[in-house]
Parts: sequence; C-alpha cells; structure tokens
Amino acid sequence: MELKSGVPSNPIETSWDRHKFNLKLVNPANKRKYSLIVVGSGLAGASAAASLGELGYNVQCFCYQDSPRRAHSIAAQGGINASKNYQNDGDSVYRLFYDTVKGGDFRAREANVYRLAELSMNIIDQCVAQGVPFAREYGGLLANRSFGGAQVSRTFYARGQTGQQLLLGAYQALERQIGLGTVKMFTRTEMLDLIVINGKARGIVTRDMYDGKIQSFLADAVVLATGGYGNVFYLSTNAKGCNTTAIWRAYKRGALFANPCFTQIHPTCIPVSGEYQSKLTLMSESLRNDGRIWVPKKAGDKRPPGQIPEGERDYYLERRYPAFGNLVPRDIASRASKAECDAGRGVGETGLGVYLDFADAIQRLGRNGVAERYGNLCDMYERITGENPYQVPMRIFPASHYTMGGLWVDYNLMSTIPGLYVLGEANFSDHGANRLGASALMQGLADGYFIIPYTVGGYLAGTSFEKVSADAAEVKEAEANVAGITRRLLGAKGKRTVDSFHRELGKIMWENCGMGRNEKGLQEALRLIPSLREEFRKNVRVPGENEEFNQSLEKAGRLADFLELAELMCLDALERNESCGGHFREEYQTREGEALRDDEHYTYVAAWEFTGEGGAPALSKEPLVFDYVKPAQRSYK
Repeated sequence: MELKSGVPSNPIETSWDRHKFNLKLVNPANKRKYSLIVVGSGLAGASAAASLGELGYNVQCFCYQDSPRRAHSIAAQGGINASKNYQNDGDSVYRLFYDTVKGGDFRAREANVYRLAELSMNIIDQCVAQGVPFAREYGGLLANRSFGGAQVSRTFYARGQTGQQLLLGAYQALERQIGLGTVKMFTRTEMLDLIVINGKARGIVTRDMYDGKIQSFLADAVVLATGGYGNVFYLSTNAKGCNTTAIWRAYKRGALFANPCFTQIHPTCIPVSGEYQSKLTLMSESLRNDGRIWVPKKAGDKRPPGQIPEGERDYYLERRYPAFGNLVPRDIASRASKAECDAGRGVGETGLGVYLDFADAIQRLGRNGVAERYGNLCDMYERITGENPYQVPMRIFPASHYTMGGLWVDYNLMSTIPGLYVLGEANFSDHGANRLGASALMQGLADGYFIIPYTVGGYLAGTSFEKVSADAAEVKEAEANVAGITRRLLGAKGKRTVDSFHRELGKIMWENCGMGRNEKGLQEALRLIPSLREEFRKNVRVPGENEEFNQSLEKAGRLADFLELAELMCLDALERNESCGGHFREEYQTREGEALRDDEHYTYVAAWEFTGEGGAPALSKEPLVFDYVKPAQRSYK
C-alpha cells in the first residue's frame, strides 16, 4: 500500500499554519449536522471530545472506566514539556524539535515533531487558563525542571501528579460540554469493533460492561484515543485495564499498524518482588533531577547501602554520560541499568535493581526541600516497599511503560481508513523509536486541543456522506463478529485462567522482545506465541455469562488481541535488522554497547497490513526524510 503522509511542502516553520489555512472549513451552523465518535477519555480523548463539542459538532464519547477521570492519563507523574524558555536557558521551539527527533533516534516524521514542539506553548496557556495548578517559583512565575534527553529545563509540573491535574482540566472542559448537550458520555462501554461502510469509518460496535448488551453507534467520523499496548508484557506500569483492543480491531478492519516493536522500557520503576504481582509501579523520571543512580562497584556486594563507602560506589550514568549524567534518555538509562545487573552488581534480594539516592539532594536542599518536590512519590514508594527513601536509597529497575508504535496516521492524524482518526499514544506519529520523558502529555493534549479540531473539519467539509442505518449489512456483520468472539471465549470451558495465559505471554515477550532482542530469541517467540494462542482458544476458562458484569470476559477479549499483537511485534522486531531507540537488537551495537542504526536500509516507518485470518501481514514502508535534523550516532557523553 502506498502511504501518503500528506506533509506540507512549505518550510517546516510555517507548515502547520499554511496547512490549517488550506484545510476546508465547516460553517458554524452546519457543524451540528455532523456527528463524531470519540473512543477514550484520557488527555487526548477528553480534550478532543470537549474541543469538538465546543465547536458545535454532535459528539459521543466512550470509555470503559466508570468515569473519564479514571483514564490512565491520571497516572502520569513527572510533567509536560513546552518550549516556553521561561528559564532563559537556551530553549526554543527548534531545540525541543531537535531534542525529540534525536531522542527518538531519527525514526520520527520531522513535520509532525515540529508541529508538536510549536503547539507545546499553546498547551501551557490552555491549561493555566483552566486552572491547572502548575508549580510556581516564589515570585509566582511557572516553575520548570529537567527531564531526560535535554540540557534545558522545559518541563512544567504539579508535584508528582501532573497527569492527574491535566486530566482534571480536560475533564472539566468535557463535563461542561456534556452539560451543554454537545457531548454524550458513555461510561463502562467498551469498543469491540469498527464499522467500515463503503471504505469509510462510520461507527463502532460496543459492549455495555454492566449487562453485556451489544450495540452499534454510527457517525460521520471516528476518533480513537485509547492509549498504548504496554500490557502485552503483563507486568507494566500501565493500569490493568489498558489494552490494545480498539486499535487492534481497527487494524483488522484495514488500518495499518506502524512500528509495533517500538516499545519503551522506563528506567525508574519499583522492582518486581514476586510471582504474585499483577503490575508494576512507576517512579517518576523527575526523580533523576536530584536522585543519583548507583550500584556497588564489586559484584555480589550485598551490604546495606549505608555501609558501602562513597569510593566503592559506581555512579555509572554520570561516569558513562558526563554531559547528561542521570538525565540521559530512557532507553539508554534502562539498558545501562540492565547491564549493571547482568554483571552481578544489581541490588536487592533478586539482584534486579539499582539505587536511586537522595542523600546529596537532602544535604543540599534539606529534607523539606526534597519533600516539596517529590513528597507524594516518596510516600508512595514507602507505602509499597516499607522503606523510607529519605533514609535509604530507593531501589529501581526498568519496566514496560509506553509504546511508540501504534496505528499509522498521516499529517492530519487520519489512519489508512478514511474517517478514522487516531490520537495520542494510540498512533505512532511523534516519538520515533524512543519517547523523551514528559512528552506523552504534550502529544495527547496537542492532538486533542489543537490538531483534530482543524483536521476533522477539513475531512467533513470535503467528503460526501451517504445515509447509513443500523440495518446496514456492514453493521450487522460487525455486531455478529463481536457476538462470535464473545461466544467462543465463553464456550471454551477450559482449565486455565486468563491471567495464567497473560503471565506466560508476558514472560515470552519480556525475555525475547523486551529491553534486548536478537534473532534467535525473536524466532523462538514466533514459535511459542502461536502455540500459546491456540492453547488459549481451547483451554481458557471464562466463568460467568455475557449478560452480566464480567471482568474475566473483558480480560479474555483483551488478551486474545494481545496474543495476536505480540506476534506482529516480534515479526516487526525481526524484520528491522538494526538497533534504534527502544528497539535494541543485540547483534547491532557499537563497541560501547550503544544502539547501532542502519540508516541506509531502515530509515522508514514500517506499517503492517492485515491480510486475513491466517495470512501473513503485508509490510508497507513510509520513507523518512530528514531535511532539518541530520541523522547521526546519538551521543549523550
């Protein structure tokens, strides 16, 4: 399939403004004639639904939580980037653009990244106007701190709960439109299929999670803002409900899936403590501003950290990357921590951990100064581990956190299915092979507040829509497909739980397609996953019925999609014979152990097309062109 990105030919500095001008407009009086569906109510979904409703469109917004406030965006801790240059430290739109392209290891589309950097400033103004309580300096000006992959302070924050505060801002905007009647909210309603009629996305099929009712909703366009697929690893920092079902079902209806192997492992998470765990907990990257990461120099040293003298500690990130120190990008910090643990210098009972130490910061700022910046994070850590991080160093280890891959979209954020838009983490567009910290919130709000209101209008104004009804053959077929999936899951009557299968899949993926990948491991995963998927279909036990609140059924449907996506991830990782960002093929690394790209053969977006059940996915390639930031070996030394 030919992939047309639709990137404007203007100079990058004026591309978005010119593009907005060239988009067709919908007359204000005509907007209420159009209906739109938004799936997801996190930062991207809530901001999109609120903005589109305020413009006058008829919007239906869906989420599987009992309230939009419970979207996983609420869990984001550290901050949101913006090129305001309030610190007068050399930041600019171009520098944020440069840092993001470089941080993504030159595997992102330049035009999309520049637009994101440009819109970042608008986001802060929008959120301040909504009353988001960003941290402020003593004099009242907005405060900033640093995040990985940057040498300037551009991250705006609200202690360690920035995502929560931003989501409350978007939520109040959404609730206002719900009150005005422009948005109709459907909670506890899960999208299970996409309705495509005459080649255009025209609706979705949902399941009411209270009573199991299967229902179709029709519209003129569909917006997916359903987040990423990090829970394919089972243990991740994502909420347990986070899943791939919406975008995976759209993939099976014709939307191409781009760069599925680009997954992010976050370096600062609380380590695994036992087989009983069902998820992991993030410790914000912001902690690396003042916390110093170290391990004992001697392998196998099990002394308590307070008994290890300064001279016997290895602050390995500061040693290896003196220019950036503890604030190197996430993929680099994660691999460095793994290397230390693999060499026997890991800490804790399992040896899978490194120290994040605030002793120097407490000496410099005082305990209250550290608590003022990170108090809620320190409290969370102590509640989970029983250890006081003001007295002993935190123990951290990398874990699955974010996915840069997602449905392919063009410059307008439209997928390969006309009328299907994809926002936030659900698309692939802005972060390349590695996302910089504090950029996820930036992308979600840019997509929802400042991009989709323009681009969806251009589509609606330039498209003729035939009338569709719930009796259309395509609608009935999609409903029958959902009912069939549900019937097969409930009818298996096997002996194993859904979680046992998910845990096994997670181990396969972590060991073979996690922080490090190689040809042998990926081929092994491609052998194991189809076998596990077949056993799941025959031997899973899903108790209960469809016509009730049935979380086992919900989890089974989501896992069925993860079992298919996992195979595509491994196939994509095997096809990409290079290392870049979070995709680290162990065969392709520099002498210093850094990612070794192959720009001659792999400077493209890999977009995979579903070819039918049992068929091999078809690969299409979108070449990436770098006119402004020339690809080079990343160096943070």
